[in-house]
Amino acid sequence: MNTESRLEKVLTSGNFAVTAECGPPKGSDVAALQEKGKHLLNCVDAVNVTDNQTAIVRMSSVAASAILKNMGHEPVLQMVTRDRNRIALQSDLFGAYALGVRNVLCLTGDHHSFGNQKETVGVFDLDSIQLLRTVRDMREQGTIIGGEAIQVPPKMFIGAAENPFADPISWRVVRLAKKAAAGADFIQTQCIFNVDRFAEFMKQAHDRGITEKLYVLAGITPLKTVGMARYMANKVAGMEIPEELISRMAGVPKEKQAEEGIKITVETIQRVREIPGVAGIHLMAIEWEHKVPEILKAAGLDKRPAA
Repeated sequence: MNTESRLEKVLTSGNFAVTAECGPPKGSDVAALQEKGKHLLNCVDAVNVTDNQTAIVRMSSVAASAILKNMGHEPVLQMVTRDRNRIALQSDLFGAYALGVRNVLCLTGDHHSFGNQKETVGVFDLDSIQLLRTVRDMREQGTIIGGEAIQVPPKMFIGAAENPFADPISWRVVRLAKKAAAGADFIQTQCIFNVDRFAEFMKQAHDRGITEKLYVLAGITPLKTVGMARYMANKVAGMEIPEELISRMAGVPKEKQAEEGIKITVETIQRVREIPGVAGIHLMAIEWEHKVPEILKAAGLDKRPAA
């Protein structure tokens, strides 16, 4: 690959990678973004910058990535195909690379019916796999869609997402293989609460040789309350939270549930680290960025390798 990505260097050197997530604000408030970002400085290898997540209008992920980079972060630009045609997607990749962004996560995006602009028209000119191929061809062939040569190709470290929990599980590994073939260098997974099911997914990926072709970062989300656990289990598509975890959260007083959620998170991290083929974690502490250093210290992951 030979990009300028710090995340790539961490992974290729054999270190266990840690990435986190930072959602841009619903507006132009740079200070709000910087407040989130300061909690993640020097404790993770890279920070995902979400792209109008849940189809809610937010600060541009390209702009937010540049702001976080200026703070000293290694941004992972999330890019969804929901809102842009192929011209805009390729243009934003050029712009992000010019601003120093060296990692991109290619996504289709949450459907606009979930967000605050329900009458919008979804674009979906490309899907996530086609976007992966586009970024790969830019990097390796120096061409845009259609084959035209470009000056200063954006040499991005390319990522994609995968959900190990949607049925049938065997089909998820097929999709993972397609993303590897399309150009994905790394994968970040959906939130993992059912570790046994995730281990089955990873075994299938390992047996197919997919984990030799890309790096898998296991998605981890700390539970704050039993209400959050129940909502995610019942309302969030593709999420699988075992009943015993919900009962465990319900079994402690309300004021202790956040602490219990962090304990579960640390235990989950320790378990997924033992699964063959797992190269790191992607910690999605939603609006809880200030807890990331605490979680990583408890998990023994607070000392990050030098760039």
